[in-house]
Amino acid sequence: MSGQFNPFGSNMMLAQLMQDMQDPEMMREAQKMMNDPAFQERMKQLTDNPQFKQHMEQTTETMKDPEKMKEMEEKMKGRVAQGQKELEEFKKKSAELEAEEKRKKENAKKKKNQKPKTSSKKKGVKKV
Repeated sequence: MSGQFNPFGSNMMLAQLMQDMQDPEMMREAQKMMNDPAFQERMKQLTDNPQFKQHMEQTTETMKDPEKMKEMEEKMKGRVAQGQKELEEFKKKSAELEAEEKRKKENAKKKKNQKPKTSSKKKGVKKV
């Protein structure tokens, strides 16, 4: 698919989109955004783009063929499954990094709150 319009970017982004579409709050926010006249104007500009129109025509033709449609569905299912794995891995790594940052901040805070160690002997000064 290189060189072709790809509305989903990466498999992980696709998986996130699929999860977001199951979230009622996210869908309410999307509805508000779509009702915004500025958004509607931007979408009109996008849909008036000749490349977009060409892509939509190609997609419509592809969807008329049951075999091609089945192939597209299988590819999409595979991408979503792969994206879910990537997303879970990303979330796990993010949580690990956040925990590490929290530990570092706590350690820094502990060091800051510790009383400085003092010795009764001063460096470089000899008692006579």
